[in-house]
Amino acid sequence: MKLYGMAQSRSFRALWALEESGLEYEYVATTLRTDGSEADSAKHPNYLALNVQGKVPTLVDGELILTESIAIMNYIARNAPESGLLPKMSTPAYAHLDELVFFVLAELEQPLWTKGKHMFALPEEYRVPKIFETAKFEFKKAVNTLDHLLGEGEYAIGNSFSMVDILLAHTFNWAIRFEFEVPEKYVALRDRHYQRASAQRAMAVIE
Repeated sequence: MKLYGMAQSRSFRALWALEESGLEYEYVATTLRTDGSEADSAKHPNYLALNVQGKVPTLVDGELILTESIAIMNYIARNAPESGLLPKMSTPAYAHLDELVFFVLAELEQPLWTKGKHMFALPEEYRVPKIFETAKFEFKKAVNTLDHLLGEGEYAIGNSFSMVDILLAHTFNWAIRFEFEVPEKYVALRDRHYQRASAQRAMAVIE
């Protein structure tokens, strides 16, 4: 497997999953918002042939190319069932896992990326700084909903670490970096999961 990624972007959650899985992989550091003539640029023609959006992550495994972080994490988990990234559970528990994944992508992460786009990602003429207050409101609302979706255990699903824990920890790390108001219990969640050996190894790869 070959993973193209950049620092603390969404590619980090895929890199973390690879480290948790124990699968062999190659990591290719890729730069965003750089000139397409540079070999490591996401705008380089060779990279655009893999990912037409010129974004990260991209996973290549033989003839398979995946460009969505959650699809990549699922693929990694299914190739390493012993890792527990997708734990052996009942169908209702898997339904709850899916609910949490989709909620993080659709609700918890959305205001973070809204702020990011209007801070630096969009061309300046399309940025609307006034939207930051809306993003703050939406994030607070999503956190309140998450309080009702999560139990009181150490992990999101059952009694073991799974891909949902990676997703939550990475998303809250993103929120902290973007200076959103994150409740202390979710700061502690981020800190606890980022102390895992797999997370530390993934951090070493991007440093």
